[in-house]
Amino acid sequence: MNSDISLPSHRENRFYQGAAATVVANALQAVNFLGDRFLRKSHHSFSAIEDLYRHSMDSAFSVAEAFLVTGAPHASAYYPRDFAWFYPDVLDPETIMDSQDAVRRVRLLEKSVRLLLEAVRADVVTTTIVPAGRGRYLGVNYFSRPSDTLLGILAGLQQMISAEERASSYLAMSQCAHAGRLLLAEYGGDLKRAILKLASELEPFDNDGAGCLLCDARAPRSAATDTRAERRRFVTNACVYTTFVWGLQLGVVDESELKRLLGRDLAQYKRDLLHLFGKDGYIRHSLDGPAGSPVSTIALDFVSVHRGFWDMSDASERALFAATADLVIAEPRFRIPSTFHFLVSAENPRNKMIHKIAAPAYQGRSSWPTFNVEFADRMLDYDEFSGTDTYRACAQGILKDIRTATEVHGGYQELISEQGLKYRTWAYKGAVAHSWFPRFLSVWRRAYGTPLLRWND
Repeated sequence: MNSDISLPSHRENRFYQGAAATVVANALQAVNFLGDRFLRKSHHSFSAIEDLYRHSMDSAFSVAEAFLVTGAPHASAYYPRDFAWFYPDVLDPETIMDSQDAVRRVRLLEKSVRLLLEAVRADVVTTTIVPAGRGRYLGVNYFSRPSDTLLGILAGLQQMISAEERASSYLAMSQCAHAGRLLLAEYGGDLKRAILKLASELEPFDNDGAGCLLCDARAPRSAATDTRAERRRFVTNACVYTTFVWGLQLGVVDESELKRLLGRDLAQYKRDLLHLFGKDGYIRHSLDGPAGSPVSTIALDFVSVHRGFWDMSDASERALFAATADLVIAEPRFRIPSTFHFLVSAENPRNKMIHKIAAPAYQGRSSWPTFNVEFADRMLDYDEFSGTDTYRACAQGILKDIRTATEVHGGYQELISEQGLKYRTWAYKGAVAHSWFPRFLSVWRRAYGTPLLRWND
């Protein structure tokens, strides 16, 4: 394989959704989980971080893959949100091993983003797209309508278009940027329609005089921790705001169009969200549920996505972030003992029956390394804009412990149990999250000032 890349034209794809599609999609996903449960092969017995990374990248971006996947047991489906939450540094040149690696990444990213845009054109904006063979795809929502699907698609496009802005010798990067601009031109109208539809779905909500527009005022909307089945969540609404901002940055929508639908400009919309969820001086995870102690009402996903909600140049936002972060750091229930691995929440949230069987702590008493990496990155944002070193040591501790866990467990884990072990349930044996690994390297470079790994092309 050389460094040149030809992006293939797409074939005719069809998308389906509805009750019948959901039944079939659930059946296919059940087969995926069962296959993973009984057929997953043991991982390579590497221990050196460089060997683990090389194996992970060869797996994540294999030429045999049809699209970018996580490495989790449910990875036989597309999850559009992942491009915002989990894949923001797929094209960071310092994480790319060689020109062949660059070509593989660009090919998979382009194919994946194109298919997601085709789904938007077909008006299938769901949490999950399940391949059903021969160019057929099923759109299904697990467990509620999404708040972050469009955000993920925009993130994928944005990463493609900005590829050539990073200092790199890989020809594939400039070709990826060109392909991204072509996709934006081809599907920009479809994205605009979907974003304006999302804006029109927001509903007013008043809480003790603090009014705001919410996407989940009356019913849950999913985000990366969607199985909580809660309404009025900070992260779902932060995702919607960020979707609007990225839509503006890419030129997909005009602010005047959004202002007409929202009845306010985006700056005021954001101030309303911060006032509503931060009225107690810290960011509350959800307004849906009884009041409790501060640490019982926050969750680690408040850090939101890379280049997402938080603007640390604003002193009031920094104060809210710091107050929430300090609560997480100081509460022992948020941490795996003797580590800087932070759990999603201090208390396990309510679960539906399927989670009690398959993944009882998936959204609560477990550590998502990817959320920890974003927590570290937001800490570094805070220090950069405040001109201090308030959180750098903690950020470095987070990354150091993730590196240790990666070496101990034989790969970058999707989840770690609250005991610091591989996350294992009957139906979830513990996935190695191959394609999340580059983000870790990017933030490590920022925290320590030097790359963790180096390659010579």
